[in-house]
Amino acid sequence: MWKREIRAAIMVSLAAAGMAFNINCFVNAVGLYPGGFNGIALLVQRAGDSFFHIAIAFSLISYPLNILALVLSYRSLGKRFLIYTILSVGLTGILTDMMPAFPLTDDVLLASIFGGIINGACISISMLAGGSTGGMDILANVYGHRLNKDPWNITLAANTLILLAAGLLFGWDKALYSIIFQYASTQVIHLLYRKYQQATLFIISDQYEKIYQTILATTQHSATVLDGTGCYTNEEKKMIYSVVSSQQVKGLVRAIRKMDASAFINIVRTTQLDGRFIYKD
Repeated sequence: MWKREIRAAIMVSLAAAGMAFNINCFVNAVGLYPGGFNGIALLVQRAGDSFFHIAIAFSLISYPLNILALVLSYRSLGKRFLIYTILSVGLTGILTDMMPAFPLTDDVLLASIFGGIINGACISISMLAGGSTGGMDILANVYGHRLNKDPWNITLAANTLILLAAGLLFGWDKALYSIIFQYASTQVIHLLYRKYQQATLFIISDQYEKIYQTILATTQHSATVLDGTGCYTNEEKKMIYSVVSSQQVKGLVRAIRKMDASAFINIVRTTQLDGRFIYKD
């Protein structure tokens, strides 16, 4: 157990360092707005500098926003998620303020694409470790559970409000480039973090009772056993039908193979699901 927690703490810390590096070397270098609470913090920071000539530390804006989100959502968050989110937000704020900024490119399009990729990777790493990078990620976890839907496209839509404010205050070119940043980030999250995507399993096996117990224990999802007949052999068969999180599929298939190496497993991507679906924390 302690090895798992050390690994998770390291992953969250590396993601926080990557987020701070991304803000200083890509986002601030070309004036992008990453969306989320980081985007709000940067927007306030730049507004203070441009209109009031006041230098405000990134952490002084980021911390209160994230504390508010945690207070509003703490009843829906597990203790482990809460601890790692606080670690992530804390490190990101400190490192962003302390880390020297050195632009890696002055090409806005390149910064938008690669900055978005790094942003999405950092968010995914934190989520895979059991935490988050704060802000919209907190709300995504809470309302992803409640709405039974992938929240990242909703988050992308919500971030457009930040980009609209940035466009009105500082011009539309960087705001429009920031949409590319957000899109790249969202696509990376969809690729790496698949908790809110579902897969349907059709499993033909004589060990159907053991397989069902494994599905239940591993994923907290039930299954349905269907009767069938193998057309080639004309033998009676049992087929197990279950819908699980895509993130759980690989581990589940490995467990099934240990019980029945000859099991026939058909994995189908589920694009839409209507009904109660429990996400395992």
